[in-house]
Amino acid sequence: MELGINSLFLLPFEFEDGLRFAQKQGIKVIEMACLGEASRKYCDPSQLIGDNQKLKKWLGTLEKYDLKISAFSAHGNGLSPDKEISEAYAQHFRKICELAELAGVKILTLNAGIPAGAPGDKCPCWVVDPTNAKNRSILRWQWEERVIPFWKEQARIAEDHGCRLAFEPWIGDIVHSPMTLMKLREAIGPIVGCNLDPSHLFVQKIDVIETIAYLGELLLHVHIKDTRMESRNLKLQGLLDTTQTPATPEKRSWTFTLVGWGHDQKFWRDFITTLRFIGYEGALSVEMECDYIGVQEGLEKSIDFFKPLLMEKPPSKGKSWWEIAGFHQIAED
Repeated sequence: MELGINSLFLLPFEFEDGLRFAQKQGIKVIEMACLGEASRKYCDPSQLIGDNQKLKKWLGTLEKYDLKISAFSAHGNGLSPDKEISEAYAQHFRKICELAELAGVKILTLNAGIPAGAPGDKCPCWVVDPTNAKNRSILRWQWEERVIPFWKEQARIAEDHGCRLAFEPWIGDIVHSPMTLMKLREAIGPIVGCNLDPSHLFVQKIDVIETIAYLGELLLHVHIKDTRMESRNLKLQGLLDTTQTPATPEKRSWTFTLVGWGHDQKFWRDFITTLRFIGYEGALSVEMECDYIGVQEGLEKSIDFFKPLLMEKPPSKGKSWWEIAGFHQIAED
C-alpha cells in the first residue's frame, strides 16, 4: 500500500511547493484532481493533451519529487439537470480519459452524480425515503432514464482509453452505498469499481469493514478521511438534519474530520488489516475536509496519525514466520 494525497488539498501551495510538501510528508502517490478552475494549478488536461512537451515536463516534475499518479479524479455531476453543466462534464470527462491514457494511468476516481426527479425538473433530487410509490417511481426513472444510459456511454469512452471507473459512494449521490455501487456495476459492467471513502459511509452508519470485505477486488482506490459524530446534536437532529451548515460545525450531528479524530487507532488497524486480507495494495489517498482546522495542519496531523499503521510492503514471499521459527508442523497441507 502507498500513502497518497488528493491534489485538491495541495492547492494552498504552488505546484512544485505542493509536491515538495507531499514528498516531505512521505507521500508516494498523488490523486490528480482534474475538474474545476482551481484544480488547473496542478493539472489542466486541455493544456497537457495538446502539447507533448508540456506533458513530458509535467510528468518529469512529478518524477523529480518521487510521486506517481494513483488516479485522475473526475468528480462532478454529469447527471445534472442543467444541460450546460452535464454537457461540460461529459466533454471534460473525455479529456481526462485521453490524458490518463497518455500518462499511463488506469484509474479514474469519480462520483456518479445526482439527476433530476422527473423530466423538465431543474433541481437534482436525492430520494432517501422509498416507503411510498411516488418516490420509488422517481428512483426507477432516475436509474433507467438518466443514470444507466449516461454511464454506459462514459464507460465506453473510458474503456477505449484503458481506464476503469472507481465510483465513490458519496452521501447525497445516486451511488451512496455498497449496494447502489453494485447496482451500477450490474448495469454497466466490470469496468465499474469502487473508490472507498469511509467518511461517507460513517455518516450513513454503514459498516466500513464489512464494506471492504463485501467489495473485495472491486476496491480500486481508497480515500483516508474520518467523520466525527457529535452525540448531543445527533440525539435531537439525527443524521439527515438540514438546519446546520459547514459554518457551524459545533452544532452539527456530524462533520468530516482528520483521520483518527472520529475513529480510534483500533478501527484504523482493522481497516488496514482488512484491506490486506482482500489483497488491496493500492493507494491510500489522504483528504482534509475538516471545517475547524487549517488544511496544512490537518494534513500533517492526519499523515502523522496514519503513517505508523501503514503496511507499506506486500506480504513477504520468503520464509513465513513459522518457518523461520522452525514450527514446521504449521506448514500448509
